[in-house]
Order: sequence, then structure tokens, then C-alpha cells
Amino acid sequence: MSRPVQARRLEGVDKNIWVEFVKLATTYATVNLGQGFPDFPPPDFLREAFVRAVGGEDHMLHQYTRAFGHPPLVKILAQLFGKLLGQELDPLSNVMVTVGAYQALYCCFQALVDEGDEVIIIEPFFDCYEPMVKMAGGTPVFVPLRPVFGRGELELIAELCVKHDALCISDEVYEWLVYDGKEHVRIASLPGMWDRTVSIGSAGKTFSVTGWKVGWTVGPPRLLQHLRTVHQNSVYHCATAAQEAVAQGFRRELERLGQADSYFTSLVRELQGKRDRLVQSLDAAGMKPIVPEGTYFLVADISAFASDVPDVPGSDEPYDSRFAKWMVKNKGLAAIPLSTFYSGPHKNEYSRFIRFCFAKEEATLKAANDILQKWKREKAGP
Repeated sequence: MSRPVQARRLEGVDKNIWVEFVKLATTYATVNLGQGFPDFPPPDFLREAFVRAVGGEDHMLHQYTRAFGHPPLVKILAQLFGKLLGQELDPLSNVMVTVGAYQALYCCFQALVDEGDEVIIIEPFFDCYEPMVKMAGGTPVFVPLRPVFGRGELELIAELCVKHDALCISDEVYEWLVYDGKEHVRIASLPGMWDRTVSIGSAGKTFSVTGWKVGWTVGPPRLLQHLRTVHQNSVYHCATAAQEAVAQGFRRELERLGQADSYFTSLVRELQGKRDRLVQSLDAAGMKPIVPEGTYFLVADISAFASDVPDVPGSDEPYDSRFAKWMVKNKGLAAIPLSTFYSGPHKNEYSRFIRFCFAKEEATLKAANDILQKWKREKAGP
């Protein structure tokens, strides 16, 4: 064919960090602290709920359910987030279930971003935001800020949204994973924000089941009606049995919300301990970890290891990317370069950091520590 077969909207968005680094981790890594998934099991109550869903007498759980969300799931999500957001939520119009938070993001950008619209993306950002905005015809506008906001900062962002009549797409997949007694503030709960915000959540991060791919959006009908149009003309439907199991998990958690026996509480306690152990390992090895207030991840400064991977003058590849590739190939330890989460003009400003995932079993974190301490001994010499 004489003309390109691909659509113009794919130009410049074909590269994907996960395709490259997952392949490297699979090929070389002894320990994978790169991709953000737990290697420990989800809670027993959720696994049991899934077994009941696929092995029970209700054969309709093997068939299509409601396209925009399994009724038991949208009902419990409306109850929970209505309480958290201070809104009376209609399960059928205020909630939509998606194939993970990833599809929720795709629906938002396709439904709400028009040709030529400017979309402010706060850096660091999840890497899919930029290509999704571009594929929708939008123009990304990048604003580097620190990634965790307190109430005052969110109130300022809310005031700006109201002042400029801007919509807000709030990716809150780590909403329950906040450490050291910090508070997660949902921006849709702030004055003037409910009617202009789509909040996105994930069962994968909430219940440690990233492979189930169950996500959701919560927001006003005037916005969600357009997301439903994209959803019905793309994925249309999400896995019924997984939605049923997640609904049962949320029913259990709603009864225990804020209590010591809540999974949301125990998971935070467990992950905070894992975070602290990885911080100690990295610090002892000579990297300089930045202690995070939430999520699965921490960032470490690799400047002290520059002699192991010398810089290449004139290289277009950020230093942290070359360092992470060298580390997985030569040390068997996988991490992700932080520059991945910044726009092109800003990548080199953050290229002396790499990101580690600490949502791992103790054996995995110990194996990572063993690699780091051996590396330190090798650097010290005989």
C-alpha cells in the first residue's frame, strides 16, 4: 500500500514503557520491583467470594450482566462513595463499572476531550495520560508538582477549576493506601467540585487483585452519560463474576469501615511496614530513598551509583532509563525510570531517580535487599 495504514491519532503514541520493561524483567530479573502489582494473595474473603460466583448455583453469573455495571456492585459503590463524598448517589446514573481504571481513563478522555482542548496533566503522571489525551485530539499541558496533595492544595486546585469552569478527572486508585496517618481528600467532596469531577477507582489496588480488571467511575449524570456512550461502543460489558465478587468484598468492608478488622486498614498497616523495610534496604545500600505518603511505590536517588553506569554525552535516552536497563541486566533487579512519568521537556530534570514497588511478599523484599547489599559490598571493594 502506498499510504500508511495506521490512523493519524496513533502517531507518536506507539511506544510503551511497560512493554519494554516487562520484557526486560521477564528475561533478566531475579527480583521484579518494577511493575505495580502485589505478589502476595488477595484476602481470603474475596477469593472465596469469587469461588462462590463461578462455582455456585447462580448460573447467570456466567452470562452478561448490566452493561454499565453489575447491579449489586453499582449499588454498594453508590452507598460507599455517597457516604464518603457527602452525596446521595443513584447507582444507575452516578456510577459506571469499567474494565479496570485504565478503561475508565480512556472513557473520560474520549468522552470529555475534544479536538484542540487543553488538558492540564500534573507531573509526575501515569504514563497513559499523555497518549490518551493526544488520541482524543487534546493538547497536554504539563505542570510539574509534587505528587501528594494536602487538603489546602486540593482546595486551591478546586478553586481554580471553579474559576475557569474546568472539568476534573481524578484518578484515585490508591485512595485507601495512605500512610503515617495521612488523610486522603477526595476532590469531588470539595465545594463546587462534585458537578465537574469524575472520580476513578480500582478493585485491583483496593483489594490486591490487579488481574481482575474491575474499575469504576463516580460522578454527576451530566458527565457519566457521555462516558457510557464511549463504554457501550467499545468494551460494552465487564466480567460478571469478578464484579459479583468485588461487590461482596465491598459489602464486607462497608460494615467494617474505619475498624481494625477492615482489610482497608490492615492492608495499609502491612504495606507501610513493607515500605519502611525497602527504605532501610535502599538507604543501607547507598541509594537515597524518598519516603512516600501513599501508593505502592517509592523513589530513590541513584546519583551515588553513577560510576557503575557512566553518562553518555549527547544521548537522547534519559540517564535513569539506561541505569534501570543496566541494573536489571547486570544485577537482576527490576525498577522503573522515574523520567517515564514526566513529559519530554522535563524528563532530564528527573533522570537521577528510579521507582521501586514495595507491594511484595517478604521473600521478594529480602531477595531485593540481598542484591542491594551484595552490590554495596562490590562497590566497597576488598
